[in-house]
Amino acid sequence: MGYVLRVRLASFFTGAALASAAGLYYLQKDYKIAHHAISQQQSHFSLLAWKSLVGRADAYLMNSLYESLDGRVSALEKLKEVEPPKHVDVAE
Repeated sequence: MGYVLRVRLASFFTGAALASAAGLYYLQKDYKIAHHAISQQQSHFSLLAWKSLVGRADAYLMNSLYESLDGRVSALEKLKEVEPPKHVDVAE
């Protein structure tokens, strides 16, 4: 009877070890898939955040550039209005 009991216990523990290994493999695979999905999501969100910040910075720079150029054009127009036209005599 001792031999049969040893064989049954060995078979039971072998099955338990194989089931544990299969379960750990499945959990590791699931963990890797979840980790990859989260890292892709984070990189996607950081890329969107970067694009949003760059877009805001571009809009701010373009607005300030437009205001600067508009101020320059206004100053030139004022100079043109103040300056009287010069008459040039044509020499013959």
